[in-house]
Amino acid sequence: MKTIYLVTGAAGFMGTNVCAQLLERGDAVRAFVLKGDPAVKFVPKAVEIFEGDLCSAEDCEKFFAVEPGVQTVCIHCASMVTINPNYSEKLIAVNVGGTENMLNAAKNHPECKKFVYVSSTGAIPELPKGESIHEVYSFVPYDDDRVVGWYSRSKAMATQKVLDAAAHGLNACVVHPSGILGPNDPAIGQTTRTLIQILNGEMPIGMQGSFNLVDVRDLAAGTIAAADRGRKGECYILSNDEVSLKELCEMLKADTGCRGCLFYLPLSFAHFAAKQMEARAAKTGKPAVLTEFAVYNLERNNHFDCSKAKNELGFAPRPYKETLHDLAVWLKQEGKIA
Repeated sequence: MKTIYLVTGAAGFMGTNVCAQLLERGDAVRAFVLKGDPAVKFVPKAVEIFEGDLCSAEDCEKFFAVEPGVQTVCIHCASMVTINPNYSEKLIAVNVGGTENMLNAAKNHPECKKFVYVSSTGAIPELPKGESIHEVYSFVPYDDDRVVGWYSRSKAMATQKVLDAAAHGLNACVVHPSGILGPNDPAIGQTTRTLIQILNGEMPIGMQGSFNLVDVRDLAAGTIAAADRGRKGECYILSNDEVSLKELCEMLKADTGCRGCLFYLPLSFAHFAAKQMEARAAKTGKPAVLTEFAVYNLERNNHFDCSKAKNELGFAPRPYKETLHDLAVWLKQEGKIA
């Protein structure tokens, strides 16, 4: 029986890679993209384009419609991403309401054999430094001290809706990617922009703290593996080793000869600087270069355990050195670095 993979967020960094990998193995792909989104040009040409709005239940319903004798698998990558920790009605409408619309459409179409939701490690309650963070299966209540920022809270709320749907019979599972890194980022996201600055010698001062970043190609492969063999009602963390900005810079310097950051501010100073910048931004109306929320993300526990995804999905995050090398090569080809 023919299978069509229904991919939302297909014009995004991760979505384009999911589409490309599905096409490479010979699958048919239909992409849900926002009408008029200029990023649609980044979706692989062989993909069927469906224009719609996640906030429209009717559009989501139409997205699932297929001919008799065809089955579908939905990979729901789409979400509104923001580094602003404050409440946003649109954020909840897209991330929570949009996911609910997609789930309802999947329930209405028995030919949909699998639903994979791309959540975030930010949705998982944080544990104290030094402890490994594992998958959890209840994402309520949303305690500010454990799930910080409304983006993470919206992803937690949406994740709970997916798990509830699975409990009521939908063959659905969840993946929790950590940060995203790698080549083939045509829209040039925040992480890629930061690395461009480092590689071009435009960021002499860095900060202490840590990240957890995964190659976009490995995230795509892990998500597709969840579609293939992820168990109903289960969650899978797709993460890597925790790494500091200094460690990333040292790897880039060794590979490319770039200058990197010359020194790294303590997080205590970064908190102070962020408060000053946010106060200035409130007066001028211009975005702050550094925010308290950004510092929190460097300071928080970024040690996630992905052993379950490794054991059950064959998830295999590659070393940072390989990803950084490939990213630098791609950026040079694109003319983004010297």
